[in-house]
Amino acid sequence: MAKTDQTIPANLQPKAAEYSFDLDAALRSIVALRATVPDDAFTASTLGTERAGSAVHIRPGLFLTIGYLITEAETVWLSAADGRTVAGYPMAYDQDTGFGVVQALGKLDVPVMELGDSEKARVGEPVIFAAAGGRRQCVAAKVAGRQEFAGYWEYLLDDAIFTAPSHPFWGGAGLVGQDGRLLGIGSLVLQQGQGGKRQDMNMVVPVQLLRPILDDLLSYGRVNRPPRPWLGLYAMEDDQALVVGGLADNGPADQAGVRTGDRILSVNGEDVPDLAGLWRAVWASGPAGAPVQVRLGRGSKTAAVTVTSTDRASQLKSPRLH
Repeated sequence: MAKTDQTIPANLQPKAAEYSFDLDAALRSIVALRATVPDDAFTASTLGTERAGSAVHIRPGLFLTIGYLITEAETVWLSAADGRTVAGYPMAYDQDTGFGVVQALGKLDVPVMELGDSEKARVGEPVIFAAAGGRRQCVAAKVAGRQEFAGYWEYLLDDAIFTAPSHPFWGGAGLVGQDGRLLGIGSLVLQQGQGGKRQDMNMVVPVQLLRPILDDLLSYGRVNRPPRPWLGLYAMEDDQALVVGGLADNGPADQAGVRTGDRILSVNGEDVPDLAGLWRAVWASGPAGAPVQVRLGRGSKTAAVTVTSTDRASQLKSPRLH
């Protein structure tokens, strides 16, 4: 996740003259973020202990990023383009959307970027995908798609934004619309297409998902509703089935006897033909703690297990105030 000093090729960078707002001023709202995580953190083995990306200044002293950068962070540092660096406090990580919120513990002289209307971002619309570092770290992109996205780590967005060409430093980067307002936060890079026509794209979490939960995140550190059930199961789709690709060590699925390589046939008696259907069926079981009945294909046989779900956040280390 470490960011390099590489810059975006000049032909892919946005041109200030093509925008009705002050592009360089807007980009100063996006700062660099670095976080360190203890070696014994739950996410250390998968996300690393040193994480780097970007964050966007959305309210005075409040920065929006992608949550995996700050999950279980022991220290967080925010750096502006002028070199000024302050400590940050990881206020919240919303498991459902993937957003992370950081409170600056000192003053960074950077402007606030207003939230835009991501529901109006249409396929083909020009956008700017911006990491910290000004225009040299920006891609003049287009919205390449709006569709459902299901992640193997028990994650699902009903209407994610996909942009192309892809940005190499996507984590926490801001998607900026034609009006200079924030449309979303960068989460992933992935490939779509087949054969020789594969294209790298970025997946962006739309800011429309932030508006209804931001007050809760600031007040409670999480959304004020019962957490979803979590199984600690990493699932993959192949041409024929959903397959268990891995398990969280000593997680609920591991404890229940689920094995890597098992085929997932049904959840609570409901067939699950794809990854999105799997997570929806699990979450329909009730809040965290609910039992989840899973029927598995194992070789030529089937096995039925009951997984006692838990709250994913209960596995994570709490942030420490600097």
